[in-house]
Amino acid sequence: MDFTDLYIDGAWHKGASNERFDVINPATEEVIASVASAEIADADAALDAAEAAMKKWAAQTPRHRSEVLRKAWELMTARLDHFAHLITLENGKAGTDAKGEATYAAEFFRWFAEEAVRADGMLTHAPASGARIMVQHKPAGLAVLVTPWNYPAAMGTRKIAPALAAGCAVIIKPASETPLTMLALMPLLEEAGVPKGLVNVLPSKRTGALVDHMLHDPRVRVVSFTGSTGVGRKLLHSAADQVLKPAMELGGNAPLLVFEDADLDVAVEGAMLAKMRNLGEACTAANRIYVHEDVAEAFTAKFTAAMSALKVGDGTDPSVDVGPLVNADTRDKVAAFVADAVSKGAKIECGGTTPNGTGFFYPPTVMSNVPENADCVHDEIFGPVAAIQTFTDQEDVIRRANDTEYGLVAYVFSENMKRALQVCERLEYGMVGLNRGLVSDPAAPFGGVKQSGLGREGGHEGMLEFMETQYISASW
Repeated sequence: MDFTDLYIDGAWHKGASNERFDVINPATEEVIASVASAEIADADAALDAAEAAMKKWAAQTPRHRSEVLRKAWELMTARLDHFAHLITLENGKAGTDAKGEATYAAEFFRWFAEEAVRADGMLTHAPASGARIMVQHKPAGLAVLVTPWNYPAAMGTRKIAPALAAGCAVIIKPASETPLTMLALMPLLEEAGVPKGLVNVLPSKRTGALVDHMLHDPRVRVVSFTGSTGVGRKLLHSAADQVLKPAMELGGNAPLLVFEDADLDVAVEGAMLAKMRNLGEACTAANRIYVHEDVAEAFTAKFTAAMSALKVGDGTDPSVDVGPLVNADTRDKVAAFVADAVSKGAKIECGGTTPNGTGFFYPPTVMSNVPENADCVHDEIFGPVAAIQTFTDQEDVIRRANDTEYGLVAYVFSENMKRALQVCERLEYGMVGLNRGLVSDPAAPFGGVKQSGLGREGGHEGMLEFMETQYISASW
């Protein structure tokens, strides 16, 4: 790999300690690169560079920032195959899935290129005092971005693009399992015209200490994190010390509801997408599938046939549909969920057995008759396992769907639009997919309620997460 060092102030650095760590291909278990590991001194250097770069960047016109982001979209779109291959190597996802992520990741640059010129303010007349009320949005300050391993490209660009559109500088801490894609993006951003120091990348095996140090630097004003709720809580504690502006996209436990009047072909297609996108290693993955008793047998048969038809293997093989999970711990956790559910009465419809051999593979698995006390009903499976339960009463299934501390996304399948929309409004989730298994879109405000996070990414709201509102009361 060409880009495996720290990226600070537009240059590549070995790091203060000269320590490195290995990145493993989850399909072959082979080392594909050795990457520099950042220390506190490296974080300070990145903060210094970001501070200097932001002063000039924030002073640029919105149109200039827009053109740079537009150029980044053009360059990344021209190199989708390169980024998709890199994603597959370090994350494991199949080539088609990786190409989809790269396309999605690039689109954030185009969307926020368009949003950069739309940080609209307001001028109005105060009704009582007669003063003029002037409202404007300004860059919030340096932003620390912490990204997960499940989307090595998209979770980075979803944060970088709005931050740059808003006028902020950033320091990115990519996941240790998948740092290569984000490092490879830096030469592209240089080519697009991103100034030195504006975007810095610090892979590290000491994530906790490194991020905590940056969150206590007075120059940092924003922290954006995608990952587990447990880690999110810790970051919020650290962010509270400096009252940082937090954007947290945390865990999920998504219910998928199939009503008796659903188009089963549409429901199966949607469930496949909601469950198997990124091998189920996504916070948006359908975790609990509730099917009305009247159609449960037919849905399960169709869904099982679709899952059984997926080919498992190394994602670099174009014929493969399902690659490996990211590491052994993730695979073993998925297998444990299946074993627990079966021990409590669940029935395996397909899959359910960890294969022998090299790689962290687990087959697409469908379980029916999953009991309410199964661990997978209450915790994220984060793998290619579908847990099907049945229902007969609408009030009951809404209650069961809402019975979780999480509230990221839910899915509803019904041809009765009046009933479907009424159900959607009663679901305690930040997003709902209605007759579709995909909700992610750069133009939409992605985010959850309850313990699934704070703030929104994407849409117009995504840029405002990196801005502060200033109000001026004026008389003339």
